[in-house]
Amino acid sequence: MAYSAEKLNQEKVIRDPVHSHIYIQDQIIMDLINTKEFQRLRRIHQLGTTSYTFPGAEHTRFTHSLGVYEIVRRICDHFQRNYPSQTPTDGLWDDNERLVAECAGLLHDIGHGAYSHTFEHIFHTDHELITQKIITSPETEVNQKLRQLGPDFPAKVANVINKTYPNQQVIQMISSQCDADRMDYLLRDSYFTGAQYGNFDLDRILQVMRPYRHGICFKMSGLHAVEYYIVSRYQMYLQVYFHRTSRSMEIILANLLKRAYELVQNPPAGFKFEPTLLLPFLTEQFDPNQDLNPYLQLDDGVLNTYFSTWQELPDKILADLASRFLNRRPFKSVQFKQATKPLIPKLVSLINQAGFNPNYYAATDNSYNQPYDVYQPQNQQQNAPIELMQKDGSLLELSQTSLLVRTMTGRDLGDSRFFFPKEMLRTHSDLELFQPVYDNFQQYLKNDQIIRPKESNNEPN
Repeated sequence: MAYSAEKLNQEKVIRDPVHSHIYIQDQIIMDLINTKEFQRLRRIHQLGTTSYTFPGAEHTRFTHSLGVYEIVRRICDHFQRNYPSQTPTDGLWDDNERLVAECAGLLHDIGHGAYSHTFEHIFHTDHELITQKIITSPETEVNQKLRQLGPDFPAKVANVINKTYPNQQVIQMISSQCDADRMDYLLRDSYFTGAQYGNFDLDRILQVMRPYRHGICFKMSGLHAVEYYIVSRYQMYLQVYFHRTSRSMEIILANLLKRAYELVQNPPAGFKFEPTLLLPFLTEQFDPNQDLNPYLQLDDGVLNTYFSTWQELPDKILADLASRFLNRRPFKSVQFKQATKPLIPKLVSLINQAGFNPNYYAATDNSYNQPYDVYQPQNQQQNAPIELMQKDGSLLELSQTSLLVRTMTGRDLGDSRFFFPKEMLRTHSDLELFQPVYDNFQQYLKNDQIIRPKESNNEPN
């Protein structure tokens, strides 16, 4: 079904440091941007705690979502100019899909919550599910705007998000291994962190992109541009997304929220603790199928305001973790391997002896990602592979033709780290009682790794 959208009297142009300009031609896009649900994204950082490592990383889900829309718009323009469908079965681009694609690109992240993935992990929310709820719930301004195009239009946009939409070209614009989402966040995160690893030739990528019957592929002449994109993604994960300081701050944030949860669930005698806007989550009462408002009332600033007040509460763990988070006092960390993983219980025991509750002051984190995945049909959650079209119209999966990508395929990048309070590295203690504990702890650390002390080949108890 073709949807007709009212055009703006004059094209709206938004300046953007990544794409130079973002062009808005349809009234529906402008209306969606002005909804309260979309404006909330201004108050949610794109990279969570990464600004504690890269101070420039203050950009938001709002600007990223605009960027994804712009890339989708450019893809649609390119497809319509160069690959317009002539018959229903030719596998080329049907521009009647444009509005669904552009709205899905704009709204793909609208369900992200305060501090995004950390909040999700603690309270078991699902931003993709909530995105779909915001789009399809009659109570939201987003849904009311989408329904102006047709009663079934919100469901179509939501189906792009959950990957059930019948047109694979639209799905792969938003969610694949080389999609508008990834392309914008790599360029945007690179720009705002100051790390240049994420730069790649977006213009060339879009130029060699083309539709075909089962989705989107790339012309063989674009091989090197696609390789460069994969390498950029590889470098950004190693240098930015998996940075140990950002991960440390995420752990402190997670433990801070966990402590708040436990204080609400089992409050000590005489301890009054009622963070009103967080209570639906701390009491496990939030149900996105019933009411989205508790979720939509939260953003990074709301949480930070609570954390600021928690610094003054009598619960020492809550107050200390809040202070560590707000005032950037990250945990230290060291790598561990499978061979040294059995040493971690000993280190945890020493942390406990030094007076730190290990439930909140000791943690392991495994951060791994693959820069590119070869398609495996048995993996239902995997994104579609990157395919290159040869002159005869046949398709080759990227790693089959690129030695560079083949060497990276299927290899996890990242590391496993053990996090602990920086105080464990004291060279002298105000209380001499604890200095032997600190000394013992440090025997197991060397050159950013957990090691076995030379004086003992036995695993500690």
